[in-house]
Amino acid sequence: MTLKLPKIIGHRGACGYAPENTLESIKTAHEMGVEWVEIDVMLTRDLIPIIHHDDTLDRTTNGSGNVADATWEDIQQIEAGSWFADGFAGAKVPSLEETLELLIDLDMGLNLEIKPTPGKEIETAEVALDFLSRVWEDHDRLLLSSFSHVSLETAMDMAPEWARALLLEAEWLPNWKEIAGYLDAATINIDGNACTREQVEKIIDFGKPVIAYTINNPQRARLLQQWGVDAVFTDFPDIINEVLLKVH
Repeated sequence: MTLKLPKIIGHRGACGYAPENTLESIKTAHEMGVEWVEIDVMLTRDLIPIIHHDDTLDRTTNGSGNVADATWEDIQQIEAGSWFADGFAGAKVPSLEETLELLIDLDMGLNLEIKPTPGKEIETAEVALDFLSRVWEDHDRLLLSSFSHVSLETAMDMAPEWARALLLEAEWLPNWKEIAGYLDAATINIDGNACTREQVEKIIDFGKPVIAYTINNPQRARLLQQWGVDAVFTDFPDIINEVLLKVH
């Protein structure tokens, strides 16, 4: 496996321009020439993997309550675009299945972040990877990430040949190297707005590519690239791409 990382990964699609984690957001990223997107997967009560970030529905849909309490039928009744802009009214929370179909159709790479609700760390990884294994063939353009080490361990057990990324919070775990080594992480994904040059250099010295989230400031993007960061997640791929292309 040779991971073909682009310089820029669209965050939740291109969520500066379209409602996050929707098919519309992925299409917007594709129209901007983005090669990869990052999206979040979690489970409904009846174990359907959906593309959604928060534990609750309230922020990005006209629904409310916990995702873990909602069925797929419930999810299909709500819409996820009006909160962002009237032009996106009617956008839906997509299933992982239909999202993968779109990504394959558009020939895009994927960073799938496994976002388990508490207690679903193993199950979320298992269900998501089961769907992935049926349709996704391009292992060079697939990265599985999670803040949950249990989810990543499950992914490692189920599909050891698929690249995994260890996600680190702004406050790094003191034993991050041991965890990354145990999980055989292909990349280390860090908070690019909180990290220092020394931290980036530690990962480079560790021999892993560095991906920084979520970089919307052009000057910060340029600085991170100068430090040796390999790729950035961004809500505004066109703006950040323009900056990074100017750096030689």
